[in-house]
Amino acid sequence: MNTMETLKDKKAFLFDLDGTLVDSMWMWKAIDIEYLGRFNIPCPDDLQKTVEGMSFTETAVYFKERFGLDRSVDAIKADWVDMSLEKYKKEVPLKEGARQFLDWARARGVRMGIATSNGRAMVDAVLDALSISSYFDQVTTACEVAAGKPAPDIYLKVASDLGVVPGDCAVFEDVPAGIQAGKAAGMFVVAVDDPASAHMEEEKRRLADSHIHSFADLVRQEEEFERRGVCS
Repeated sequence: MNTMETLKDKKAFLFDLDGTLVDSMWMWKAIDIEYLGRFNIPCPDDLQKTVEGMSFTETAVYFKERFGLDRSVDAIKADWVDMSLEKYKKEVPLKEGARQFLDWARARGVRMGIATSNGRAMVDAVLDALSISSYFDQVTTACEVAAGKPAPDIYLKVASDLGVVPGDCAVFEDVPAGIQAGKAAGMFVVAVDDPASAHMEEEKRRLADSHIHSFADLVRQEEEFERRGVCS
């Protein structure tokens, strides 16, 4: 499938954040291991897959109940914010080609929004650190909707807030739950590779409408179209 040709017909691009726009999934696994280690609890192998798509609050509730943590949900969330903010500000980069693709979309007048399961303080920290806040007309966290991914709620809310119907939106996601959320919302979904979800690539390709190794793929596609236009 020629992804760029399809994207040119869309009026809005909606992005997941962690693992899609920014290279941060490594950080969350490290935080899970460190945090559970404080309670002398080993990090289960299935943890990242189990909490995939949950909102920040839903994940904290899950941790409290599964591991019997003697901390309130708000305290658990505050712990995670403290552990992650410095990493978001100093250690988390944009994914390959992401800034160039955002520039391309903005130049075409495409509306852009973020739909993330993360907490707002951390979202703001990474957007500010990478100087990309200005690209987005809407930023929504899963804590603002009734259900996290794979429910379509967050993508439907972002589209509504942008004033764009779901069929005119393209979603970019790195994990199956997010891909399912975009599809359930009636949107065109592009799966984005990420090392943390490499073992799920077959599932991601099956669920999504299209697949890219990185946003640099889309930039190269556009450059090729432009080259052909000049030569024709």
